Amino acid sequence: MTERTATTETPRANAQIRAPIPLSARAVLTVDLAALRANWARLNEVSGRAECAGVLKADAYGLGLAPIARALTNEGCKTFFVATIDEGRTVREVQPGATVYVLDGLLPGADAHYAGFDLRPVLSSLAEVREWAAYSRTRGRRLPAALHIDTGMNRLGMPETELHQLVAEPDLLATIEVTVVMSHLACADEPANPMNERQRQRFDALRAQLPPAPTSLSNSGGTFLGSAYHFDVVRPGIALFGGRAHEDKPNPMRSVVRLTARILQVKDVAPGETIGYGAIYKVQRPSRIATIACGYADGFLRALSVATGKAGPVGYIGDYPVPIVGRVSMDFINVDVTDVPEELTRRGGWVEVMGQRVTVDDLTDRAGTIGYELLSRLGPRVLRVYEGG
Repeated sequence: MTERTATTETPRANAQIRAPIPLSARAVLTVDLAALRANWARLNEVSGRAECAGVLKADAYGLGLAPIARALTNEGCKTFFVATIDEGRTVREVQPGATVYVLDGLLPGADAHYAGFDLRPVLSSLAEVREWAAYSRTRGRRLPAALHIDTGMNRLGMPETELHQLVAEPDLLATIEVTVVMSHLACADEPANPMNERQRQRFDALRAQLPPAPTSLSNSGGTFLGSAYHFDVVRPGIALFGGRAHEDKPNPMRSVVRLTARILQVKDVAPGETIGYGAIYKVQRPSRIATIACGYADGFLRALSVATGKAGPVGYIGDYPVPIVGRVSMDFINVDVTDVPEELTRRGGWVEVMGQRVTVDDLTDRAGTIGYELLSRLGPRVLRVYEGG
């Protein structure tokens, strides 16, 4: 199925796309919903007695919030964490029975937007708690929310001084329904980092000062740190979508995404000629160079550009590797198709630039960044196609 409807065609054997797609599509992100569900099931098993939620912020890491929420719900996921009110409303529209937390917290004066869509703000300050409590009183009932306490990350989260003030006002806490007490690990992608244990111990000490409530500490990396980090709810994000949770360890998750782009033109290029902006790549042999319809405006990182003599990312046409050459520009990438049979490099054909063979993490390792950034940057020009749903 696809999110857009239009006149469609079915790409041939070299396409790596199995679903029909619109003729107008220039780049396609194929999302394997079966792999997504398998990843959640694995995380759910690893988390043991803890509930396995799903973190769907940034439009489900760029993959499409509504279809991802549906697929995870079908697998058994009941709780979701999103970043914004609008994301929460989208989840609520497609999954009326889900529990939905908004990580931005309580925006000033926006109380009714949360309550009206049964969204639970993640309260990170005493001011937010006071405002949510005041709104609860106007509604005549204890409204649910999460309480986020800072254990050393110093991003969002209630500082310890404010937590002590809150504990000293039991009537204030009694006005709202705290459905989860949570914090966030700063270094969970590095299993040996002592920060993980320091935060776990501090979380234990701080949460003990509050009335009993379910607790949550672990993101994707924390879920694989062991049962001591699981508490009552784990909150995996990147691992759901196939990204690695731990640096320098094998990734046990299934690949969920495949990015392919159309061939727009193929031309013969003589030795000594250069490719693209800055002329950073000089051709060393008689070559055939294809220009494909994907660039940094589509989310493919400019840092993946390849200069002469440098090893860079490799795409695929069928089973044939096609190295990226030259600078990634706004709309285009160049690949060397010299060693690919000409019948497979026709105009309108497809090149896979990310998938099972060249993963999100492979690309971001080369670019010096992380899978979160690449996935969440994939732009609206890239058509999302869903398989296995």
